[in-house]
Amino acid sequence: MKTLFTSPKNSLMVILFFSISFFITAQDFTSYSGIVVDSKNEDALHLAALNIENTNISTVTNKNGEFIIKVPINQNSKWLNVSYLGYETKKIELINLSEKNNVISLKSSTLELATIEVNRPKNAKDLVLKTLSLKGSNYLNGNAVMTGFYRETIKKRNRNASLSEAVLKIKKEPYNSSKQDQISIVKARKNVDYNRLDTLAFKLQGGPFSALHTDVIKYSEFIFSYDNINQYLFNFNNSTEINGKLVYVVNFKQNQTVTEPLYYGQLYIDAETNALTRASYQLNLEQEDKASELFVRRKPNGAIVLPTEARYLVNYSSKDGKWYYTYSNIFLEFKVKWKNDWFSKRYSLQSEMAITNWEFNDTYKIANREKLKTNVILEEKASGFSDPNFWGAYNIIEPEKSIESAIKKISKQLNKA
Repeated sequence: MKTLFTSPKNSLMVILFFSISFFITAQDFTSYSGIVVDSKNEDALHLAALNIENTNISTVTNKNGEFIIKVPINQNSKWLNVSYLGYETKKIELINLSEKNNVISLKSSTLELATIEVNRPKNAKDLVLKTLSLKGSNYLNGNAVMTGFYRETIKKRNRNASLSEAVLKIKKEPYNSSKQDQISIVKARKNVDYNRLDTLAFKLQGGPFSALHTDVIKYSEFIFSYDNINQYLFNFNNSTEINGKLVYVVNFKQNQTVTEPLYYGQLYIDAETNALTRASYQLNLEQEDKASELFVRRKPNGAIVLPTEARYLVNYSSKDGKWYYTYSNIFLEFKVKWKNDWFSKRYSLQSEMAITNWEFNDTYKIANREKLKTNVILEEKASGFSDPNFWGAYNIIEPEKSIESAIKKISKQLNKA
């Protein structure tokens, strides 16, 4: 079975190192920040999408519903679109926003279920196959250059042991092309607490390429290959709405007769275009030893490393009738037990990548020396955490409270040094 994690070139050490190679063009911009909440109960909405209308400038909210979006001054006359799964999209003119402490409330949407049942396709598997076959017409079919923000945290139990952040340039190949996407690092920062990691040298999947490979449409063979598509069962769930459009929800899971670990979850398919707009899925971990082989490439003698959770999310956005990858989130948790220890230790790795801007470009190339290799151990570089203006005009995902706390501790350590 070919999965997201069978190729050694997708493996990085759990202790990842980012090198810095960057050049920033100064640009005047206005920064807007705030929170997106449910209009009824004021609950924070995690992963609400924010986009500057008629541009490719975008970001998402963090787990606390918080956001920050930086807009070039020449775009300040435009509108901000805020959308969330199952909610009505909200449009706000930028001149009506403050630079800080904005509270944006979204209303849940209602759908005419009777109409949905009549028009919905009869066979869920056929709809999925059609969706996969339409990648050449529904998705970007030109060369694109994307700017992405990547964050990765590694925890021992609930304490941060490693924090990495990077602004990336991605040479996104057309969806109907077999060429692999390329990544270069624009700017990055990194800190590791080796005592919390116990210098445990086992290989885990991680890094920007793992996040990029969750793009189910571009890399469909990692989940739904020609060899295993018939090993899945598909059925419809209740439909929903995204950006004011009807979306079919398809459940999938592996057939009970299949012993190899496959994925299970939900696919969100646009009713009008049959394009995949979102996928939320997990790896079946019932066969612990087999699942472990997909993640752990190397481990010390005497250590038993078993995955306890493997969860993935990928979102797509559309512009001018074409869809494209815009966000992904990976959460992996492992139980590590040494032969002579009574208790096991738990480590988790969470990574997310958000596309914050993009443009079509047929001439853009990444020099070989700047291409990020999926099997490289990157050079450690912790500088930058003490500089509040480190990211400049680049859009990032607003840090969560625990990450903010970790950054403050890192900054104090660097200031003392």
